[in-house]
Amino acid sequence: MTKWSQFFHKNTGLSPYVWVVFYILPFYFIFRSSSTYEIVSGIGMILLFFACYVLSYVSKKGWLVFFWTSVQIAISIAMTVLFGYVYFALFLAFFIGHIQNRGVFITLYTIHLISTIVTVNVGFAMQGSVMLSQLPFILVCLIGVVLLPVSTYNKNRQDKLQGQLEDANKRISELVKLEERQRIARDLHDTLGQKLSLIGLKTDLAGKLLAIDPAQAKVELADIRRTARSALKEVREMVTRMRGTRLEDEMFRVRQMLKAAGIELRLEGDPQLSDTTPMSENVLSMCLKEAVTNVVRHSRATACTIRIDKADADLVLRVSDDGVGLPAKPVRGHGLIGMRERLEFVNGSMELSSSDGGTTVVIRVPNAAKQPQEVTSS
Repeated sequence: MTKWSQFFHKNTGLSPYVWVVFYILPFYFIFRSSSTYEIVSGIGMILLFFACYVLSYVSKKGWLVFFWTSVQIAISIAMTVLFGYVYFALFLAFFIGHIQNRGVFITLYTIHLISTIVTVNVGFAMQGSVMLSQLPFILVCLIGVVLLPVSTYNKNRQDKLQGQLEDANKRISELVKLEERQRIARDLHDTLGQKLSLIGLKTDLAGKLLAIDPAQAKVELADIRRTARSALKEVREMVTRMRGTRLEDEMFRVRQMLKAAGIELRLEGDPQLSDTTPMSENVLSMCLKEAVTNVVRHSRATACTIRIDKADADLVLRVSDDGVGLPAKPVRGHGLIGMRERLEFVNGSMELSSSDGGTTVVIRVPNAAKQPQEVTSS
C-alpha cells in the first residue's frame, strides 16, 4: 500500500498543499457570473489546475514538468481574462521556484513572467472594473511572480549545498577515524612487534640454557624483564598521546575552522602549556573546540578572541566573539552541558555571558604543576 508521505515532494514537504486552502477564493470570482456555462467551465478549470499542480510535483523531471506547467499557465491566463482572477500566478511562481534544474527554471520563469504581465494587461482591457477593484493585490501578485521563484530557487539551492557540505563533513570525519585507526595499528606494530619477537626468541634461548648454563640463562631472563618493561613504558606513552589532545594542536585546528568560516582569530597568550596535567589540558582542548564550534555555527561573528591567562592556581581560557549574542531565552544544548560535565571532572568551571556585542565563555581549570616521574627497576 502506497504511503501518503510519498506524494509529498522531498524538498517542499507539505507547503504547496497548504496553499489548497486558498482555492476557495476563485469560486467567489466564478459565481459572480450569471452564465451557467461560465460557472461550470470555471469550476472545471479550478479542478484541472489543482490536478495539474499536484502532478507537477509528482513528476520529478522530464517533459511532463513542462506539460503540466504549461496547462497551469493556460488555466491561469483563462481565469484572469474571463473572471479577473490573477492569483493562480502565485501558485505557479511558488512551484517554479522549486525546480532544481537551472535551465528548466530559467525557461519556465521567463515564460510565466511574460505571460502574467501580458495577461494582466489583457485582463484590464476585458475585466476593467473587476481588475481595478483589486489593483493593490494585483500589484502584490506581480511582485510575487517576479521575486518568489528566485528567492525560493536560491533557498532550495542553499539548502542543497548545505546538505552536501554536511555529507562531505561526515565523510571527512569517517576518513579521519579510519586514518586514526590505521595510525594506531602502525604504532602498535612498531612499538610491540619487534620487542615481543625479541622476548619470544630470548625466552626460547633461556629455556635451552637452563640445563646447560644457568648463569647465562639468568642473564637472558633479566634481559627479557628489561625488554618487557621497556615495551610496557612505550605502550603507556602511546596511550597517553592517544587520549590527550594538546592545546596548541587544538589551536591549529581552531585557526583552520575560523579561517574557513571567514572569522578573524585574535589570539592572546601562549597556547603551549607546561604546568598543566594532561587530563586538564585535554579537557581544556575539548572545551575550546566546542566553544569555537558554537561561534562558527550560531554567532554570526566577524572576529573571535581567544585569551589564555596562566596563574599559579588556575588556567583561564576566554573565548569571545562580536556576534549577535545569546537569544532572550537561550536553549541549553548538549554541547554546553558536555563542557560543564568535563570541567567538573577536573574541578574546573565555566561562565557564560552575553550582550548585544557578542558572547564570552570563560573556562577555568586547575593549573597544577606536573610532577616528574621516576622509573625504578627491581
